[in-house]
Amino acid sequence: MEKRNARQTREIVVPGDILDGTGMRPGENAYVLDGKVRASVMGVRNVFQNTVGVIPLRGGYMPTSGDTVFGVIVDIGPSNWLIDIGAPYPAPLHVSEVPWKVEFGDTSRFLTIGNVVLVKILAVDESKKISVTMKDSGLRKIEGGRLVKISHTKVSRVIGKSGSMISMLKNMTDCRITVGQNGWIWVDGDDEAADVAVEAIKMIEEYAQSSNLTDRVKEFIEKRIPQDEDEDYDEGDE
Repeated sequence: MEKRNARQTREIVVPGDILDGTGMRPGENAYVLDGKVRASVMGVRNVFQNTVGVIPLRGGYMPTSGDTVFGVIVDIGPSNWLIDIGAPYPAPLHVSEVPWKVEFGDTSRFLTIGNVVLVKILAVDESKKISVTMKDSGLRKIEGGRLVKISHTKVSRVIGKSGSMISMLKNMTDCRITVGQNGWIWVDGDDEAADVAVEAIKMIEEYAQSSNLTDRVKEFIEKRIPQDEDEDYDEGDE
């Protein structure tokens, strides 16, 4: 537990921040300017022996209160679970924030390491400690399907304006698709259709800045999955 707490209090830095001014050598993602070691990327300050550097934030996702995100259980305590949500630190989920009555020490009976869950960010304090809940409507343990991870910065493109892109993906692949604001996306459906949905999502991530993206994705899906009838889709996400 002490080790875990130490990890949660590690310092987050941005490019240009001073990492050290006492003569340590620059490590990864660090440089020296005016006799001081500084960060070259956003991430977590990391000291190893006589070097100091930065561990880049995975995907750069910084949780915000109200975000709905997918996560994976990575550790279990007697009264909480730790969830990897793609942020710099795991998010603790306390037994008081789940929809079940969980006795002390009985946590593994409800959620175990490797389980995927959909949770909401309750708060992020000044030390970047994250609190989450599973008590709101729709939040749950995920059964079946597959989890796709993309950059959280591309989430708005997957959703599209007024939900146009995500609606098209669901309708054309006949898959259930839920997008987490951390860029983790759950896809559930027939194996072949789910494969196409996942590839389409990856295509949106790769070509997020392209024009006519809706048409490109629509054409890609039509080549893989025959459509019963021709349907028009809103181009408003462009």
